[in-house]
Amino acid sequence: MNFLQFAPSAILRPYVKQYFFFQSNLERAFEDIVFPSGDMEVIFNLGDDTWETFGENRFRKTPPVELWGQITRPLAIRLAGQQTLLGIKFFTHSAAYFFDEGLNEFNNRVYDLHEVLGHSVKILHSRLLEARETKARITLIEQFLLKRLLRRNKKTTTIDRVGSMLNSIENTETKHPVSVEHSLGLVASQHGITPRYLHKLVQQHTGLSPREFKKIRRFQSSLRLIAAHKQPLTTIAHECGYFDQSHFIRDFKSFTGLTPSAYVESGLLINKFFID
Repeated sequence: MNFLQFAPSAILRPYVKQYFFFQSNLERAFEDIVFPSGDMEVIFNLGDDTWETFGENRFRKTPPVELWGQITRPLAIRLAGQQTLLGIKFFTHSAAYFFDEGLNEFNNRVYDLHEVLGHSVKILHSRLLEARETKARITLIEQFLLKRLLRRNKKTTTIDRVGSMLNSIENTETKHPVSVEHSLGLVASQHGITPRYLHKLVQQHTGLSPREFKKIRRFQSSLRLIAAHKQPLTTIAHECGYFDQSHFIRDFKSFTGLTPSAYVESGLLINKFFID
């Protein structure tokens, strides 16, 4: 398996966290689990074989261009054969600059981007297949994103404001356990709005409630510390602000289907590529 990450150009840096390239050639089917990251993605399938995601009690082939909504629970995937994927990873709030719909409509689903944005997606996919170099492909993607951004009629000030709110939510994180309701109340007060309106704005423009965002960020912090192999799980639970070990295990299992100790032993590969 080959995995590479690329930074966006300066003009798109406020909107795109990264581009990523994934390539594999597997004789046997390989199954893994994707965990919640807090960020939406678009993935272009450029290889000879497709891959599958699990939903409605069975694996389904993904479309040529995938729109991944917010994932709030573990999602099983299966791939085999020659895979070549080129992806866009947005910031938690920045996908809202490019889509008209309330983003929570996409949660826990993989959509065909052509059905969401129209024929221009098919044209882009064809051009990406023709352009064999990754750098040229990223240039095509950036041209598409910039056109989409410039044609948007939506006022961006609200989305900018949501980004600021998310920064405030992250900045209230502490190594000492604090009630989620209390910390979100502080954030709402800082921005001169009610907690209810905070919930509405964040969910509409990110697909996540403020509480879900906070929980996923804490979970991702625990993944980073686990990947570093420097601290025992009990210390990680404390560092990430969980009330106790049982709280840590419960939240971790809700996002992975595994306990933290089982995850350490699992050897799951895909998520290790995407740990921020």
